[in-house]
Amino acid sequence: MKVILKGRAVSKGVGQGYAIVSPQPISFLGGVDRETGIINEEIPGLKGKSIAKKVLVFPTGKGSTGGSMILFGLAEKKKGPVAILNVETDTITAVGAILGGIPLVDRFDKNPIEVIKTGDFVKVDAEKGVVEILRNKRNLKKTPELDDSYAQI
Repeated sequence: MKVILKGRAVSKGVGQGYAIVSPQPISFLGGVDRETGIINEEIPGLKGKSIAKKVLVFPTGKGSTGGSMILFGLAEKKKGPVAILNVETDTITAVGAILGGIPLVDRFDKNPIEVIKTGDFVKVDAEKGVVEILRNKRNLKKTPELDDSYAQI
């Protein structure tokens, strides 16, 4: 059984990678190192982790409009996420994703923070607003509705 989420495409494109999930809003200005993509904010379990080449899942952005340029700069340096999934996208994150060519989807039929776990492999098609989640083997116990065919990552 596949886990599919459907939402609204904000920034077009496709991307895939391992998820990093924050239950809290993220500020790109000060909350993420502009050179490395390392999370600086005090978010339990995420401080010191990189968003580079990950599918970044978080409720919404926060902070100054300068965050758009930080996100764009991270994308230019290949230190940004390969895709972003939000519960409700703010304008700062939307502008940064659009400028940086980062696929972004929000307003899902199910809350992505409750469905996706850090370490899951996620395929994002922001052309269609469709996200496919392939459960990481260590996360299988948390979601018994998934079969073992998705444990092979």
